[in-house]
Amino acid sequence: MENHEAFRDSSSEPLVTQTSQACDRESDPISRQQSNETLDVLCGSKLRVFQSRAGYRFSLDALVLADFVTVKRSEKLVDLGTGNGIIALLLARLYPSATLQGVELQPAMVARARRNVAVNRLVQRVKILQGDVREIDERYVLADCDVVVCNPPYRKPNSGRLSVNDERQIARHELNGNLGDFLGAGALLLRNNGRMALVYLAARLGDLIVAMRRAGIEPKRLRMVHSFTESEASLILLEGVKGGKAGLAVLPPLVIYRQAKQYTDEVTAIIAGERP
Repeated sequence: MENHEAFRDSSSEPLVTQTSQACDRESDPISRQQSNETLDVLCGSKLRVFQSRAGYRFSLDALVLADFVTVKRSEKLVDLGTGNGIIALLLARLYPSATLQGVELQPAMVARARRNVAVNRLVQRVKILQGDVREIDERYVLADCDVVVCNPPYRKPNSGRLSVNDERQIARHELNGNLGDFLGAGALLLRNNGRMALVYLAARLGDLIVAMRRAGIEPKRLRMVHSFTESEASLILLEGVKGGKAGLAVLPPLVIYRQAKQYTDEVTAIIAGERP
């Protein structure tokens, strides 16, 4: 559920490049671009992603979260509200020894996420499950994963303008699960001392810390995200540890633009999939 448009892509350096190579020359029908989709490439053409033309589309939020989360060798990861699977795909590329599951409620996005996994040849390491975070059950191995990532809906149902598109509505507003539901699901999936990382609105930082502690996940790493150096934070990146001790590290801020239409060097490297 990553398409919140906290940072609209006003840069001259776009997140993705659309390609006219519709993949219909490939024999596998899974790899073919459909008429209601775009086929986008990112991370220096290392990833290909099918996205709906009119519905859900991921934003920079997903890329900065994938860059922020702590992942160690050979860990098991779960992405809650995976949407088109973008965070799972990014993490699979960044951490070749990790195994991942993406959980998504909407059937159309589950199908597209599975196609994205297939077209990137990641089916051995990335599995996409259809499921509701409010109903985590025996289909999942509970208290067994090392890391949970989540880009949950940012806004309460009665706040902001609701999109006329169902995919966008569910991605942006808490219509099918609120912050507590996502954190509760993460706590069930994590082993003790496992980590959960989220990207969220800076204005709701207090809500996030309270809800995280209520779920038994102690906030440990915080990074504020600003459009420009002089602007207030728009987003926060927060990572917590299940059953962890108190003690929060506040990291240097992440600044998106150095000036209008120009990303900072750090964000340019994140978009390119380059780690320091």
